[in-house]
Amino acid sequence: MQPTEQQQPTATHETLSNELLLDMYRSMILVRHFDRRAVHLQRTGRLGTYAPLEGQEAAQVGCGYALDKRDWLFPTYREHGVSIVHGLPMSTIFLYWNGRPEGCVPPEGVNIFPVSVPIATQVPHAVGAAWASKLKGEDVVSVGFLGDGATSEGDFHEAMNFAGVFKLPVIIFCQNNGFAISVPLSKQTAVETLAEKAAGYGVEGVRVDGNDLLAVYETVKKAADKARRGEGPTFIEAVTYRYGSHTTADDHTRYREASEVEEWKAKDPIDRVKKILIERGVWSEEQDLAEWAKVDGDVQAAIDEMQATPSVAHDRLFDYAYAELPQDLIEQRDEVRRLYGNGGAK
Repeated sequence: MQPTEQQQPTATHETLSNELLLDMYRSMILVRHFDRRAVHLQRTGRLGTYAPLEGQEAAQVGCGYALDKRDWLFPTYREHGVSIVHGLPMSTIFLYWNGRPEGCVPPEGVNIFPVSVPIATQVPHAVGAAWASKLKGEDVVSVGFLGDGATSEGDFHEAMNFAGVFKLPVIIFCQNNGFAISVPLSKQTAVETLAEKAAGYGVEGVRVDGNDLLAVYETVKKAADKARRGEGPTFIEAVTYRYGSHTTADDHTRYREASEVEEWKAKDPIDRVKKILIERGVWSEEQDLAEWAKVDGDVQAAIDEMQATPSVAHDRLFDYAYAELPQDLIEQRDEVRRLYGNGGAK
């Protein structure tokens, strides 16, 4: 997949105030620094693994700002940016990747479901929540996130069909970063764009430049407003790119050319917004340096909070899946206790 200049709709920069654009830009810087620190934490053994998002900040921050706090998010393992914008503390995200159950529990009033690792399974959850909102007469939109590879999964198609039939207040937001782990889009699908798949279900499909913060913001806002008016679902394909590997468990240099990565970095979403702000006369290089220093302190505070959280007993792994453990899991739990002690902590 190559960068494209033809994705629609085109952003209308003049419609956003300086204040909102500055706020979104600061969030993009925060999200990128959070992401880089998370990768470093994994490399030093303080996180188990991690799914980086660097390069996808415009798609996630733009989407987050277009939604209301009452809306529900159903994330995959890569939606740290939109989750932070929606109110999930960075320390909670760190705890998740540190293997702590607390990392799956958002604060009261932050409407985010736990991270879904299986591919596309969270999309039916979003559609189900949207159906509930419609039946209850709530003014709430649900957003199911997925990557390009997830559009090849059965759960995606079943959810899209249900959303189309019942005209549900849901947005299915696909960040098409070109690769399903290491498999390029050309080997995932025969269609030209993912957005056109929506037509098969009577759902509006929109393709947008996912590296254009303002285009994403306006596209998601339009879809959310439509959903609140009772006019049904929207499938959004945000074309973007992750600079790093799928997760810290793989090596992207084995399946991508360095020149391709550099080509996308030339369209960096943060640089694009910074240029607009400087052209408007509301930002400077000095302010930029100060902002990066500020977010470093914010992210470090979240890391400190994670590290201060009490350790977890190994046998807690068995606490939540069953009300009564089957015999094979009882044997596994007992083996864990023999190895680490009864309730031994890490």
